[in-house]
Amino acid sequence: MKRAAGVILAFLLALPVQARDQSRESKRLEACGHVLKEILDIPDGIPKSLLNKAECVIVIPSVLKFAIGIGGSFGRGAITCRTGEHFAGTWSAPALFALEGGNIGFQLGGQATDFVLLVMNQKGANSILSSKVKLGADASAAAGPKGRDAAADTDIVMKAEVLSYSRSRGLFAGISLEGSTLRSDGSANKKLYGREL
Repeated sequence: MKRAAGVILAFLLALPVQARDQSRESKRLEACGHVLKEILDIPDGIPKSLLNKAECVIVIPSVLKFAIGIGGSFGRGAITCRTGEHFAGTWSAPALFALEGGNIGFQLGGQATDFVLLVMNQKGANSILSSKVKLGADASAAAGPKGRDAAADTDIVMKAEVLSYSRSRGLFAGISLEGSTLRSDGSANKKLYGREL
């Protein structure tokens, strides 16, 4: 539980002093911290053992999904990674990220969903931190197992670089985000920290 609390604190307390003015960027980090806390409090949610093994955690609250024939999704969130050699240290200050995706089909409507992504190995962390990443192509992604008894050594968990979870209208599930793109939100990071990351 200590490690889970550490990642939540990374989102809530890692703001530089000048950013605590309730800017859009600082509000985004607060929303990330609250969403992560709420999702971690779900009894059959993200297994704590997986969170403890994760090298990075990405939280993207209120991803907007929209569709009128051609569908898409867009959301802004943040990432925090373990520091130190081989991503084994404490959690870093968060960096702002964006999630984008699209699909084609007969759809009509819109919905907001919260996402939590666990980056499970160094290859996945390096890919996501170094450039724009298409999940499923540049970094393998899978719906994450859920519940306290979910085995952390299942085949999916062992092979996937990114495990994804979502919450929409009170429902919680592991969900695949293959085809979605993750990228650093450079202009927001510059506003938040006063420099590009």
